[in-house]
Amino acid sequence: MSRPPLYTRRPFLAGLLRQLPLLAVLLAVGVGLAMVALEHWRRGLLVVGLALVGAAGLRLVLPLRRVGFLAVRSRPVDVVLMGGTGVLLTALTLAVP
Repeated sequence: MSRPPLYTRRPFLAGLLRQLPLLAVLLAVGVGLAMVALEHWRRGLLVVGLALVGAAGLRLVLPLRRVGFLAVRSRPVDVVLMGGTGVLLTALTLAVP
């Protein structure tokens, strides 16, 4: 006898688990912004840029049912916008003397 899926047994828990990728990205961005606030702006912006690149990677590889609120638009648009912004922010951070 098979068990019913988690989203029917415990919908709240299933909803929280679906948002784990977004939580990881927000946590990394929060750490980066805290570093900026503590006057380590270069490292902090580098962390934020890499978090955006990581978000684009998660959006690219995770299926729609697991990606949660990282899915805002279509997959190609999300990946290009988040990845492009992350790469641009990282490049600008490393280019500023």
